[in-house]
Amino acid sequence: MKQLSSAQVRQMFLDFFQSKGHTIEPSASLIPVNDPTLLWINSGVATLKKYFDGSVVPENPRITNAQKSIRTNDIENVGKTARHHTMFEMLGNFSIGDYFKNEAIHWAWEFLTSPEWMAFDPEKLYVTVYPKDTEAKRIWHEEVGLPLDHIVDVEDNFWDIGAGPCGPDTEIFYDRGEAYNDVAEDDPENYPGGENERYLEIWNLVFSEFNHKPDHTFEPLPHKNIDTGMGLERMVSIVQDAPTNFETALFLPIIHAVEKLSNQVKYGENPTTDISYKVIADHIRALSFAIGDGALPSNEGRGYVLRRLLRRAVMHGKKLGIEKAFLYDLVPVVGEIMVSYYPEVLQQKE
Repeated sequence: MKQLSSAQVRQMFLDFFQSKGHTIEPSASLIPVNDPTLLWINSGVATLKKYFDGSVVPENPRITNAQKSIRTNDIENVGKTARHHTMFEMLGNFSIGDYFKNEAIHWAWEFLTSPEWMAFDPEKLYVTVYPKDTEAKRIWHEEVGLPLDHIVDVEDNFWDIGAGPCGPDTEIFYDRGEAYNDVAEDDPENYPGGENERYLEIWNLVFSEFNHKPDHTFEPLPHKNIDTGMGLERMVSIVQDAPTNFETALFLPIIHAVEKLSNQVKYGENPTTDISYKVIADHIRALSFAIGDGALPSNEGRGYVLRRLLRRAVMHGKKLGIEKAFLYDLVPVVGEIMVSYYPEVLQQKE
């Protein structure tokens, strides 16, 4: 497996799908445009709704992107787990009525295992499939060559929001090895897709092929779509052999900058203060990008979210012995980490 920076992983993903005829869509603002249903852009597909609902016809039905995203439903878990974040990057490839299941699966496998690209060991990869999606299972086993004991049926592998386009999905997991076993061998969660640290989900391929009708029946869509999502931070944790996302080069420079401002123990020495370091590193990323995109702290909506993040970051700073205003000092650190794809953070740091 290659040792790569986050910028290299991101660019390799975009380059790969561009080589497969996809147009690279630039990362959109975190503030949704003409979409009152969203407070923040929360996924790669969120900015492409206009194509999937047919209101806009794309010049190219094959699209790929690296999209900055914010989700705030798990703010309280940030810092306490290995991978909860308020801001993250989603890498995705999309087909609007063009290619479908076969190409999506084969290309995912090629990107992950080809020596030209990620060069993952195929033995380390597992997938889950929807039990009734025999086609996906057949492609994985008979065409890709994945052993049946690396293919797991999971009943929840069906993407459906209750109405409209829906369909089965297949999730790809990376086996990080026995060193990450955190549940017993016979634990029912000890499998790809279970609640464990060993098998890390890295990519979800959604096959949008049905229309969920108001009478709760399903009919085939006239045009089938592909919607995939890969968490950049998770991929970087694998290629940089980091126990959690926070030990990657996406977060460690921020944590080290906070260490210099604190008179407390260093990161990694105390689980309690580690939480504070992680919360600050996470929240300043979200704040830097959101404010850079034009959102400002206030008492409602997006502004209230930013106000909450500011308060939490300052509170955790105090837990680390930082009494002065310090978050501003971290913005250039965030900007330097992300400058290759998001130069605007450094440009707008003032």
